[in-house]
Amino acid sequence: MKYTILLVDDNEDILDFLHAELNEKYDIKKAFDGKKAVEIIHQSIIHLVISDVMMPEMDGFELCRYIKTNFECSHIPVILLTAKNTLQSKIEGIELGADAYIEKPFSPEFLQVQIATLISNRNKIKEYFASTPLVHIKSMAHTKADEIFLEKINELILIHIEDAELNVEKLAKLLNMSKATLYRKIKSISDLGPNELINITRLNKAAALLAEGKYKIYEVSYLVGYTSQNNFGRNFLKQFNMTATDYLHMVRPNA
Repeated sequence: MKYTILLVDDNEDILDFLHAELNEKYDIKKAFDGKKAVEIIHQSIIHLVISDVMMPEMDGFELCRYIKTNFECSHIPVILLTAKNTLQSKIEGIELGADAYIEKPFSPEFLQVQIATLISNRNKIKEYFASTPLVHIKSMAHTKADEIFLEKINELILIHIEDAELNVEKLAKLLNMSKATLYRKIKSISDLGPNELINITRLNKAAALLAEGKYKIYEVSYLVGYTSQNNFGRNFLKQFNMTATDYLHMVRPNA
């Protein structure tokens, strides 16, 4: 898949230059000021924002502050581009939560590396959560707001885990959110759909129950909301690359 980058700058030439440099690897969206960028962020799944600092309407610092303090988009990494090379401006950008701060003029290769590193680091965290039993969902959080959000989702899924029909519609209602907003938020943080996240949470809970040694595998499958032990077994193997039986032998070798 191509990740989506939002470029924000009031200079059309710079936008065109950045688009030409990044378009081959990434899907690109453009905004001429921070206010338009905010609109795009709430309408699309954005994986990273690259913004100039000096802009009318809403400058890069204000945009960064908005992104990092708003529940729906606080997970999005922000790279600030600026001609202001004072120490104070760098400190301000970092304090507002900017993930990288690049001075103009800059090397396109350096920018490419910064983008790739930010995306790669986040992907490693997502992959670790998805493939490792017992890892908490909040391990994917990059901000305190995201951590609180993920903990709330985890709590609600666990409360309703025996409900085989728990899905994105029910979860959205429990969170008092629209289905579209919930989908964008979860997808952006984890690269998973809400239903996928529900399923992984079920499987992580199953791994925890198996490790306790109080229940048989078929009992665990029903306790976490599966109506079929065979379906549970296939999902467990696919997610963790081992069967539930092999996992049980690994965590309780003497059982």
